[in-house]
Amino acid sequence: MADTANPGKPPAGPETTGHEWDGIAEYNNPLPRWWLYGLYATIVWAMGYWVLYPAWPMVSGYTSGLLGYSQRAKVLGEVDAVRRERDARGQAQLASATVEQIRADPALLRLALATGKAAFGDNCAACHGTAATGRLGYPNLQDDDWLWGGTPEEIEKTIRYGARSGNGEAHIGDMPAFGRDGMLSRQEVEAAASYVLSLSGKPGVPGASVEKGAEIFAGNCAACHGTEAKGNPEMGAPNLTDAIWLYGSSPDQVVATITGGRKGVMPAWDGRLDAATIKSLAVYVHGLGGGQ
Repeated sequence: MADTANPGKPPAGPETTGHEWDGIAEYNNPLPRWWLYGLYATIVWAMGYWVLYPAWPMVSGYTSGLLGYSQRAKVLGEVDAVRRERDARGQAQLASATVEQIRADPALLRLALATGKAAFGDNCAACHGTAATGRLGYPNLQDDDWLWGGTPEEIEKTIRYGARSGNGEAHIGDMPAFGRDGMLSRQEVEAAASYVLSLSGKPGVPGASVEKGAEIFAGNCAACHGTEAKGNPEMGAPNLTDAIWLYGSSPDQVVATITGGRKGVMPAWDGRLDAATIKSLAVYVHGLGGGQ
């Protein structure tokens, strides 16, 4: 309230709007002018943006704006520029050379390893891990256990066509569901699991007969995994005598594998990645240390 005896004196308290609720008064504190000018400037900028750039969604598209700018077109242009630059640095040579020729040429090998490392991070690391050490159901690419073969050419084929991917050239080989489909009883499944685990020195299912499991293995599993259970790369059948287990090595996990089968899918990258990138990936993966 202003002092009537001293008209020039400022009010004793803060100015209010005159509104009051339950004894709470509303102060009248205008925003600073610089803040208001900034707000007005952003409004003017937004109106200009709406006119010049794509901004308003439509039923089957969007307004293109007076400038006709397209972020998608810009990105595609940058991708094309990168591809042209890569071609200038030897990508065309990578595409036309065999994997063995790439490995024999130091300059091409360096380029392939750099290209393969980048492509692996973009396309493969989601399943196999950034360090390519894999996880349950996804192979470790640093060891020397390869379902379909670990030579550079075999790795290239796997990357290009995949496994059970639907591609006509893909690897095909299924682990039957012996238990679910009634080919083996639960007791027989547990016996087979115990025998398989014994091959790598691991404990089996308590109470299951390893001797009975050996008979079951010979009659049902040896056709794919071999009489010595060393595996068969032509069929994608793993070696069961080592310590590497794609789906886990506990008795329960092995019983689950025999009962329900395994049909993991490796996607086909042919058509999604160009020839140079696929060959570079094969060289990079082979060079991780587990290649044959």
